Amino acid sequence: MLSPRRRRRPRRARTSGVSVLPDILRPGLGVVFCGTAAGTASARAGAYYAGPGNRFWEILFETGLTPRRLEPGEFPEVIDYGIGLTDVVKTVSGSDASLPARAFDPDRLRRRMLELEPSALAFNGKRSAKSFFDTANVDYGRQSERLGSSTVFVLPSTSGAARGFWEPGYWHELAAFVRGA
Repeated sequence: MLSPRRRRRPRRARTSGVSVLPDILRPGLGVVFCGTAAGTASARAGAYYAGPGNRFWEILFETGLTPRRLEPGEFPEVIDYGIGLTDVVKTVSGSDASLPARAFDPDRLRRRMLELEPSALAFNGKRSAKSFFDTANVDYGRQSERLGSSTVFVLPSTSGAARGFWEPGYWHELAAFVRGA
């Protein structure tokens, strides 16, 4: 007789009190990518999008946003290509399901983007966008709502855990916008 499958509970998020990963930001970037929070593998590696199966670095190259496929440890170099990186949750790492509500700081993100004025703000996945817009529902693609002078996009998550929702077309749409901006 087969034993019943145990439902995996999400691991508790790790809290640091300081930024798990540094923001890679400066004024006038072509695009700033905003994730929800550093995942466990990224926090451990000290690098953005370092989890196994994460497509972030691959899709940046595929869309022409970077001239070569960068490795996660090379994340500071994105600034040389007009790309910035940040998260809605900066002081906690872990899976989306393990993040405490108090760790989300969309106001910090809003202030920084209004100050830095990138051409585009692109959310890597719906969870970060839902937090930012304070809504339960958001669609992929270019959003009708702008943030100051920045055009806002919501993109399918590059996380390996979100493979079932993967659609690179939205990423190509963003890249075309950035190249034309």
